[in-house]
Parts: sequence; C-alpha cells; structure tokens
Amino acid sequence: MTLPVIGLAGGIGAGKSAAAAALQSLGCVVADADVLAKAALDAEHIRSQVVEWWGADILDAEGRVDRAAIAAIVFEQPDALEQLEGLIHPEVDAQRQAIFGAAPEGTRALVIDAPLLFEAELDSLCDVVIFIDASRETRLARVADTRGWDARELDRREVRQLALDNKRSQADHVVVNEGGPEALHAALEGILDTLT
Repeated sequence: MTLPVIGLAGGIGAGKSAAAAALQSLGCVVADADVLAKAALDAEHIRSQVVEWWGADILDAEGRVDRAAIAAIVFEQPDALEQLEGLIHPEVDAQRQAIFGAAPEGTRALVIDAPLLFEAELDSLCDVVIFIDASRETRLARVADTRGWDARELDRREVRQLALDNKRSQADHVVVNEGGPEALHAALEGILDTLT
C-alpha cells in the first residue's frame, strides 16, 4: 500500500514545526525542508558554488556557509534567491525521497514540512495539505520569543510568501493552533485517522 503524503503549510510562527513533531509522534515520517536545506549548504559542491557566486565572505570562521550572510543576499536580490533555490532544491528533493524511501514498516504517513509548500509546488506531491493557523497576535508573540523578531520583521518576511488566505483556501484541512500541544496533537490525530 502506498503511504499517504501530508503537506504542512501555515504562516510564520503558526506552529508547523510543532505539527510536524506531533505527526512524527503519531507514527509519521517527516521530511523537514528547512533542515534538509541547511544540510545541503554543507555539501562540498554547493558550498563551492555559492563561494564562486558571492565570494568567500559568505563563509563563517569554521569555513561553513553563513546562513545569515546568504539570507541577506537573497532577501535583497530575488534573482539570487532563484539561483540558490535552483542549486539547493534538487539536493533537498533527493534527501526527502531517501527519507521517505527508508520509512520503516508501520509508518502511517509521510509528511512534507516546507515553509514554501505552495510556492515550491510541493503540494502537487501531497494527498492532503494541512494548514496550521494562528492569529497574527499569537504568531508575533511566538516569533518575538523564539527568533527575536518584531512586527516589522515578521511582515518583511511574510510579504515574500503567498498570502495566508490563499494558502488557507488551497488546504484540505485547517487546524487552529491557539491552544496547547495536546489540542494540536488531538486535531492532527483526527485528520490522520481519516487518512489511514
């Protein structure tokens, strides 16, 4: 039997990582695009290419790619972002396929946790998409606490993504994540039960 593929979408700070962790605890195998992209930057061929494009200043003291330096470049230059994505996405795709291919017996579903699920058209790989929702106030409090961002920084980053209403309308399920982990876990378990 082919395992169902679940895509996770949501606004910044809505709790996609918490949702992914809950699904993992419920017997799913999760491929986290952020983690895979960070690992891809450590691959020798990728590191060499970004140094060739943007110079050795993008390396940190240990000789690894400085993600903050890369972010500063790609945030100001959309062409640079496209260039970087073209380099990293094939690596991330290959790693995700390897993770899914190694899913152990008894896995209930495969989960794609990607900040830009719709933008990268990864929703086309999914049987269902779950949109993790939370009010702007809640999301702002979370990113202020975990990332040190203010409202301006949250807005600056969100404006680069597909509008939340658009993502929400494209999803198969919407889970409001305003309560504690137990409520999120229960809501996701209910959806998972309908799939498996």
